[in-house]
Amino acid sequence: MKLVIKDTAKDFLKDKLPSDKRHVFLALDDGSSKFSKMGGSCAIGNKFQFVFSNQPDDDYQNVIENNFDLDLTMSKEEEAFLGNGLVLEYKNAALVLRDDSGILDGAVSVVEYTEPANADQLKKDMEKFGTKIC
Repeated sequence: MKLVIKDTAKDFLKDKLPSDKRHVFLALDDGSSKFSKMGGSCAIGNKFQFVFSNQPDDDYQNVIENNFDLDLTMSKEEEAFLGNGLVLEYKNAALVLRDDSGILDGAVSVVEYTEPANADQLKKDMEKFGTKIC
């Protein structure tokens, strides 16, 4: 899979990319991904995030070629929602992910991965965010 990152998105990401983070995961952010703090969603497959980490992740091994020299990977779960002609651009103050079928997510988030202190904290985060969707 290949992702074309437009200059507008590159400029935006330059300010967001921590210089010490080498791995970038394109992950679902709809409650189905290990990186998602959503407590559940009625919009499965149309919310994405870029997650930056110091460590690779065994579940995120599918390489996404890109024109920004990112070590960018995804899991097979994300691949099911992405089609041909994948493009990332910064438009109307948001990162927009689209493919040949149209806009996949009009507000892709960019987050740094921090391991939850414990399972109880992750559950609390998911419950808090879960009330703000659907």
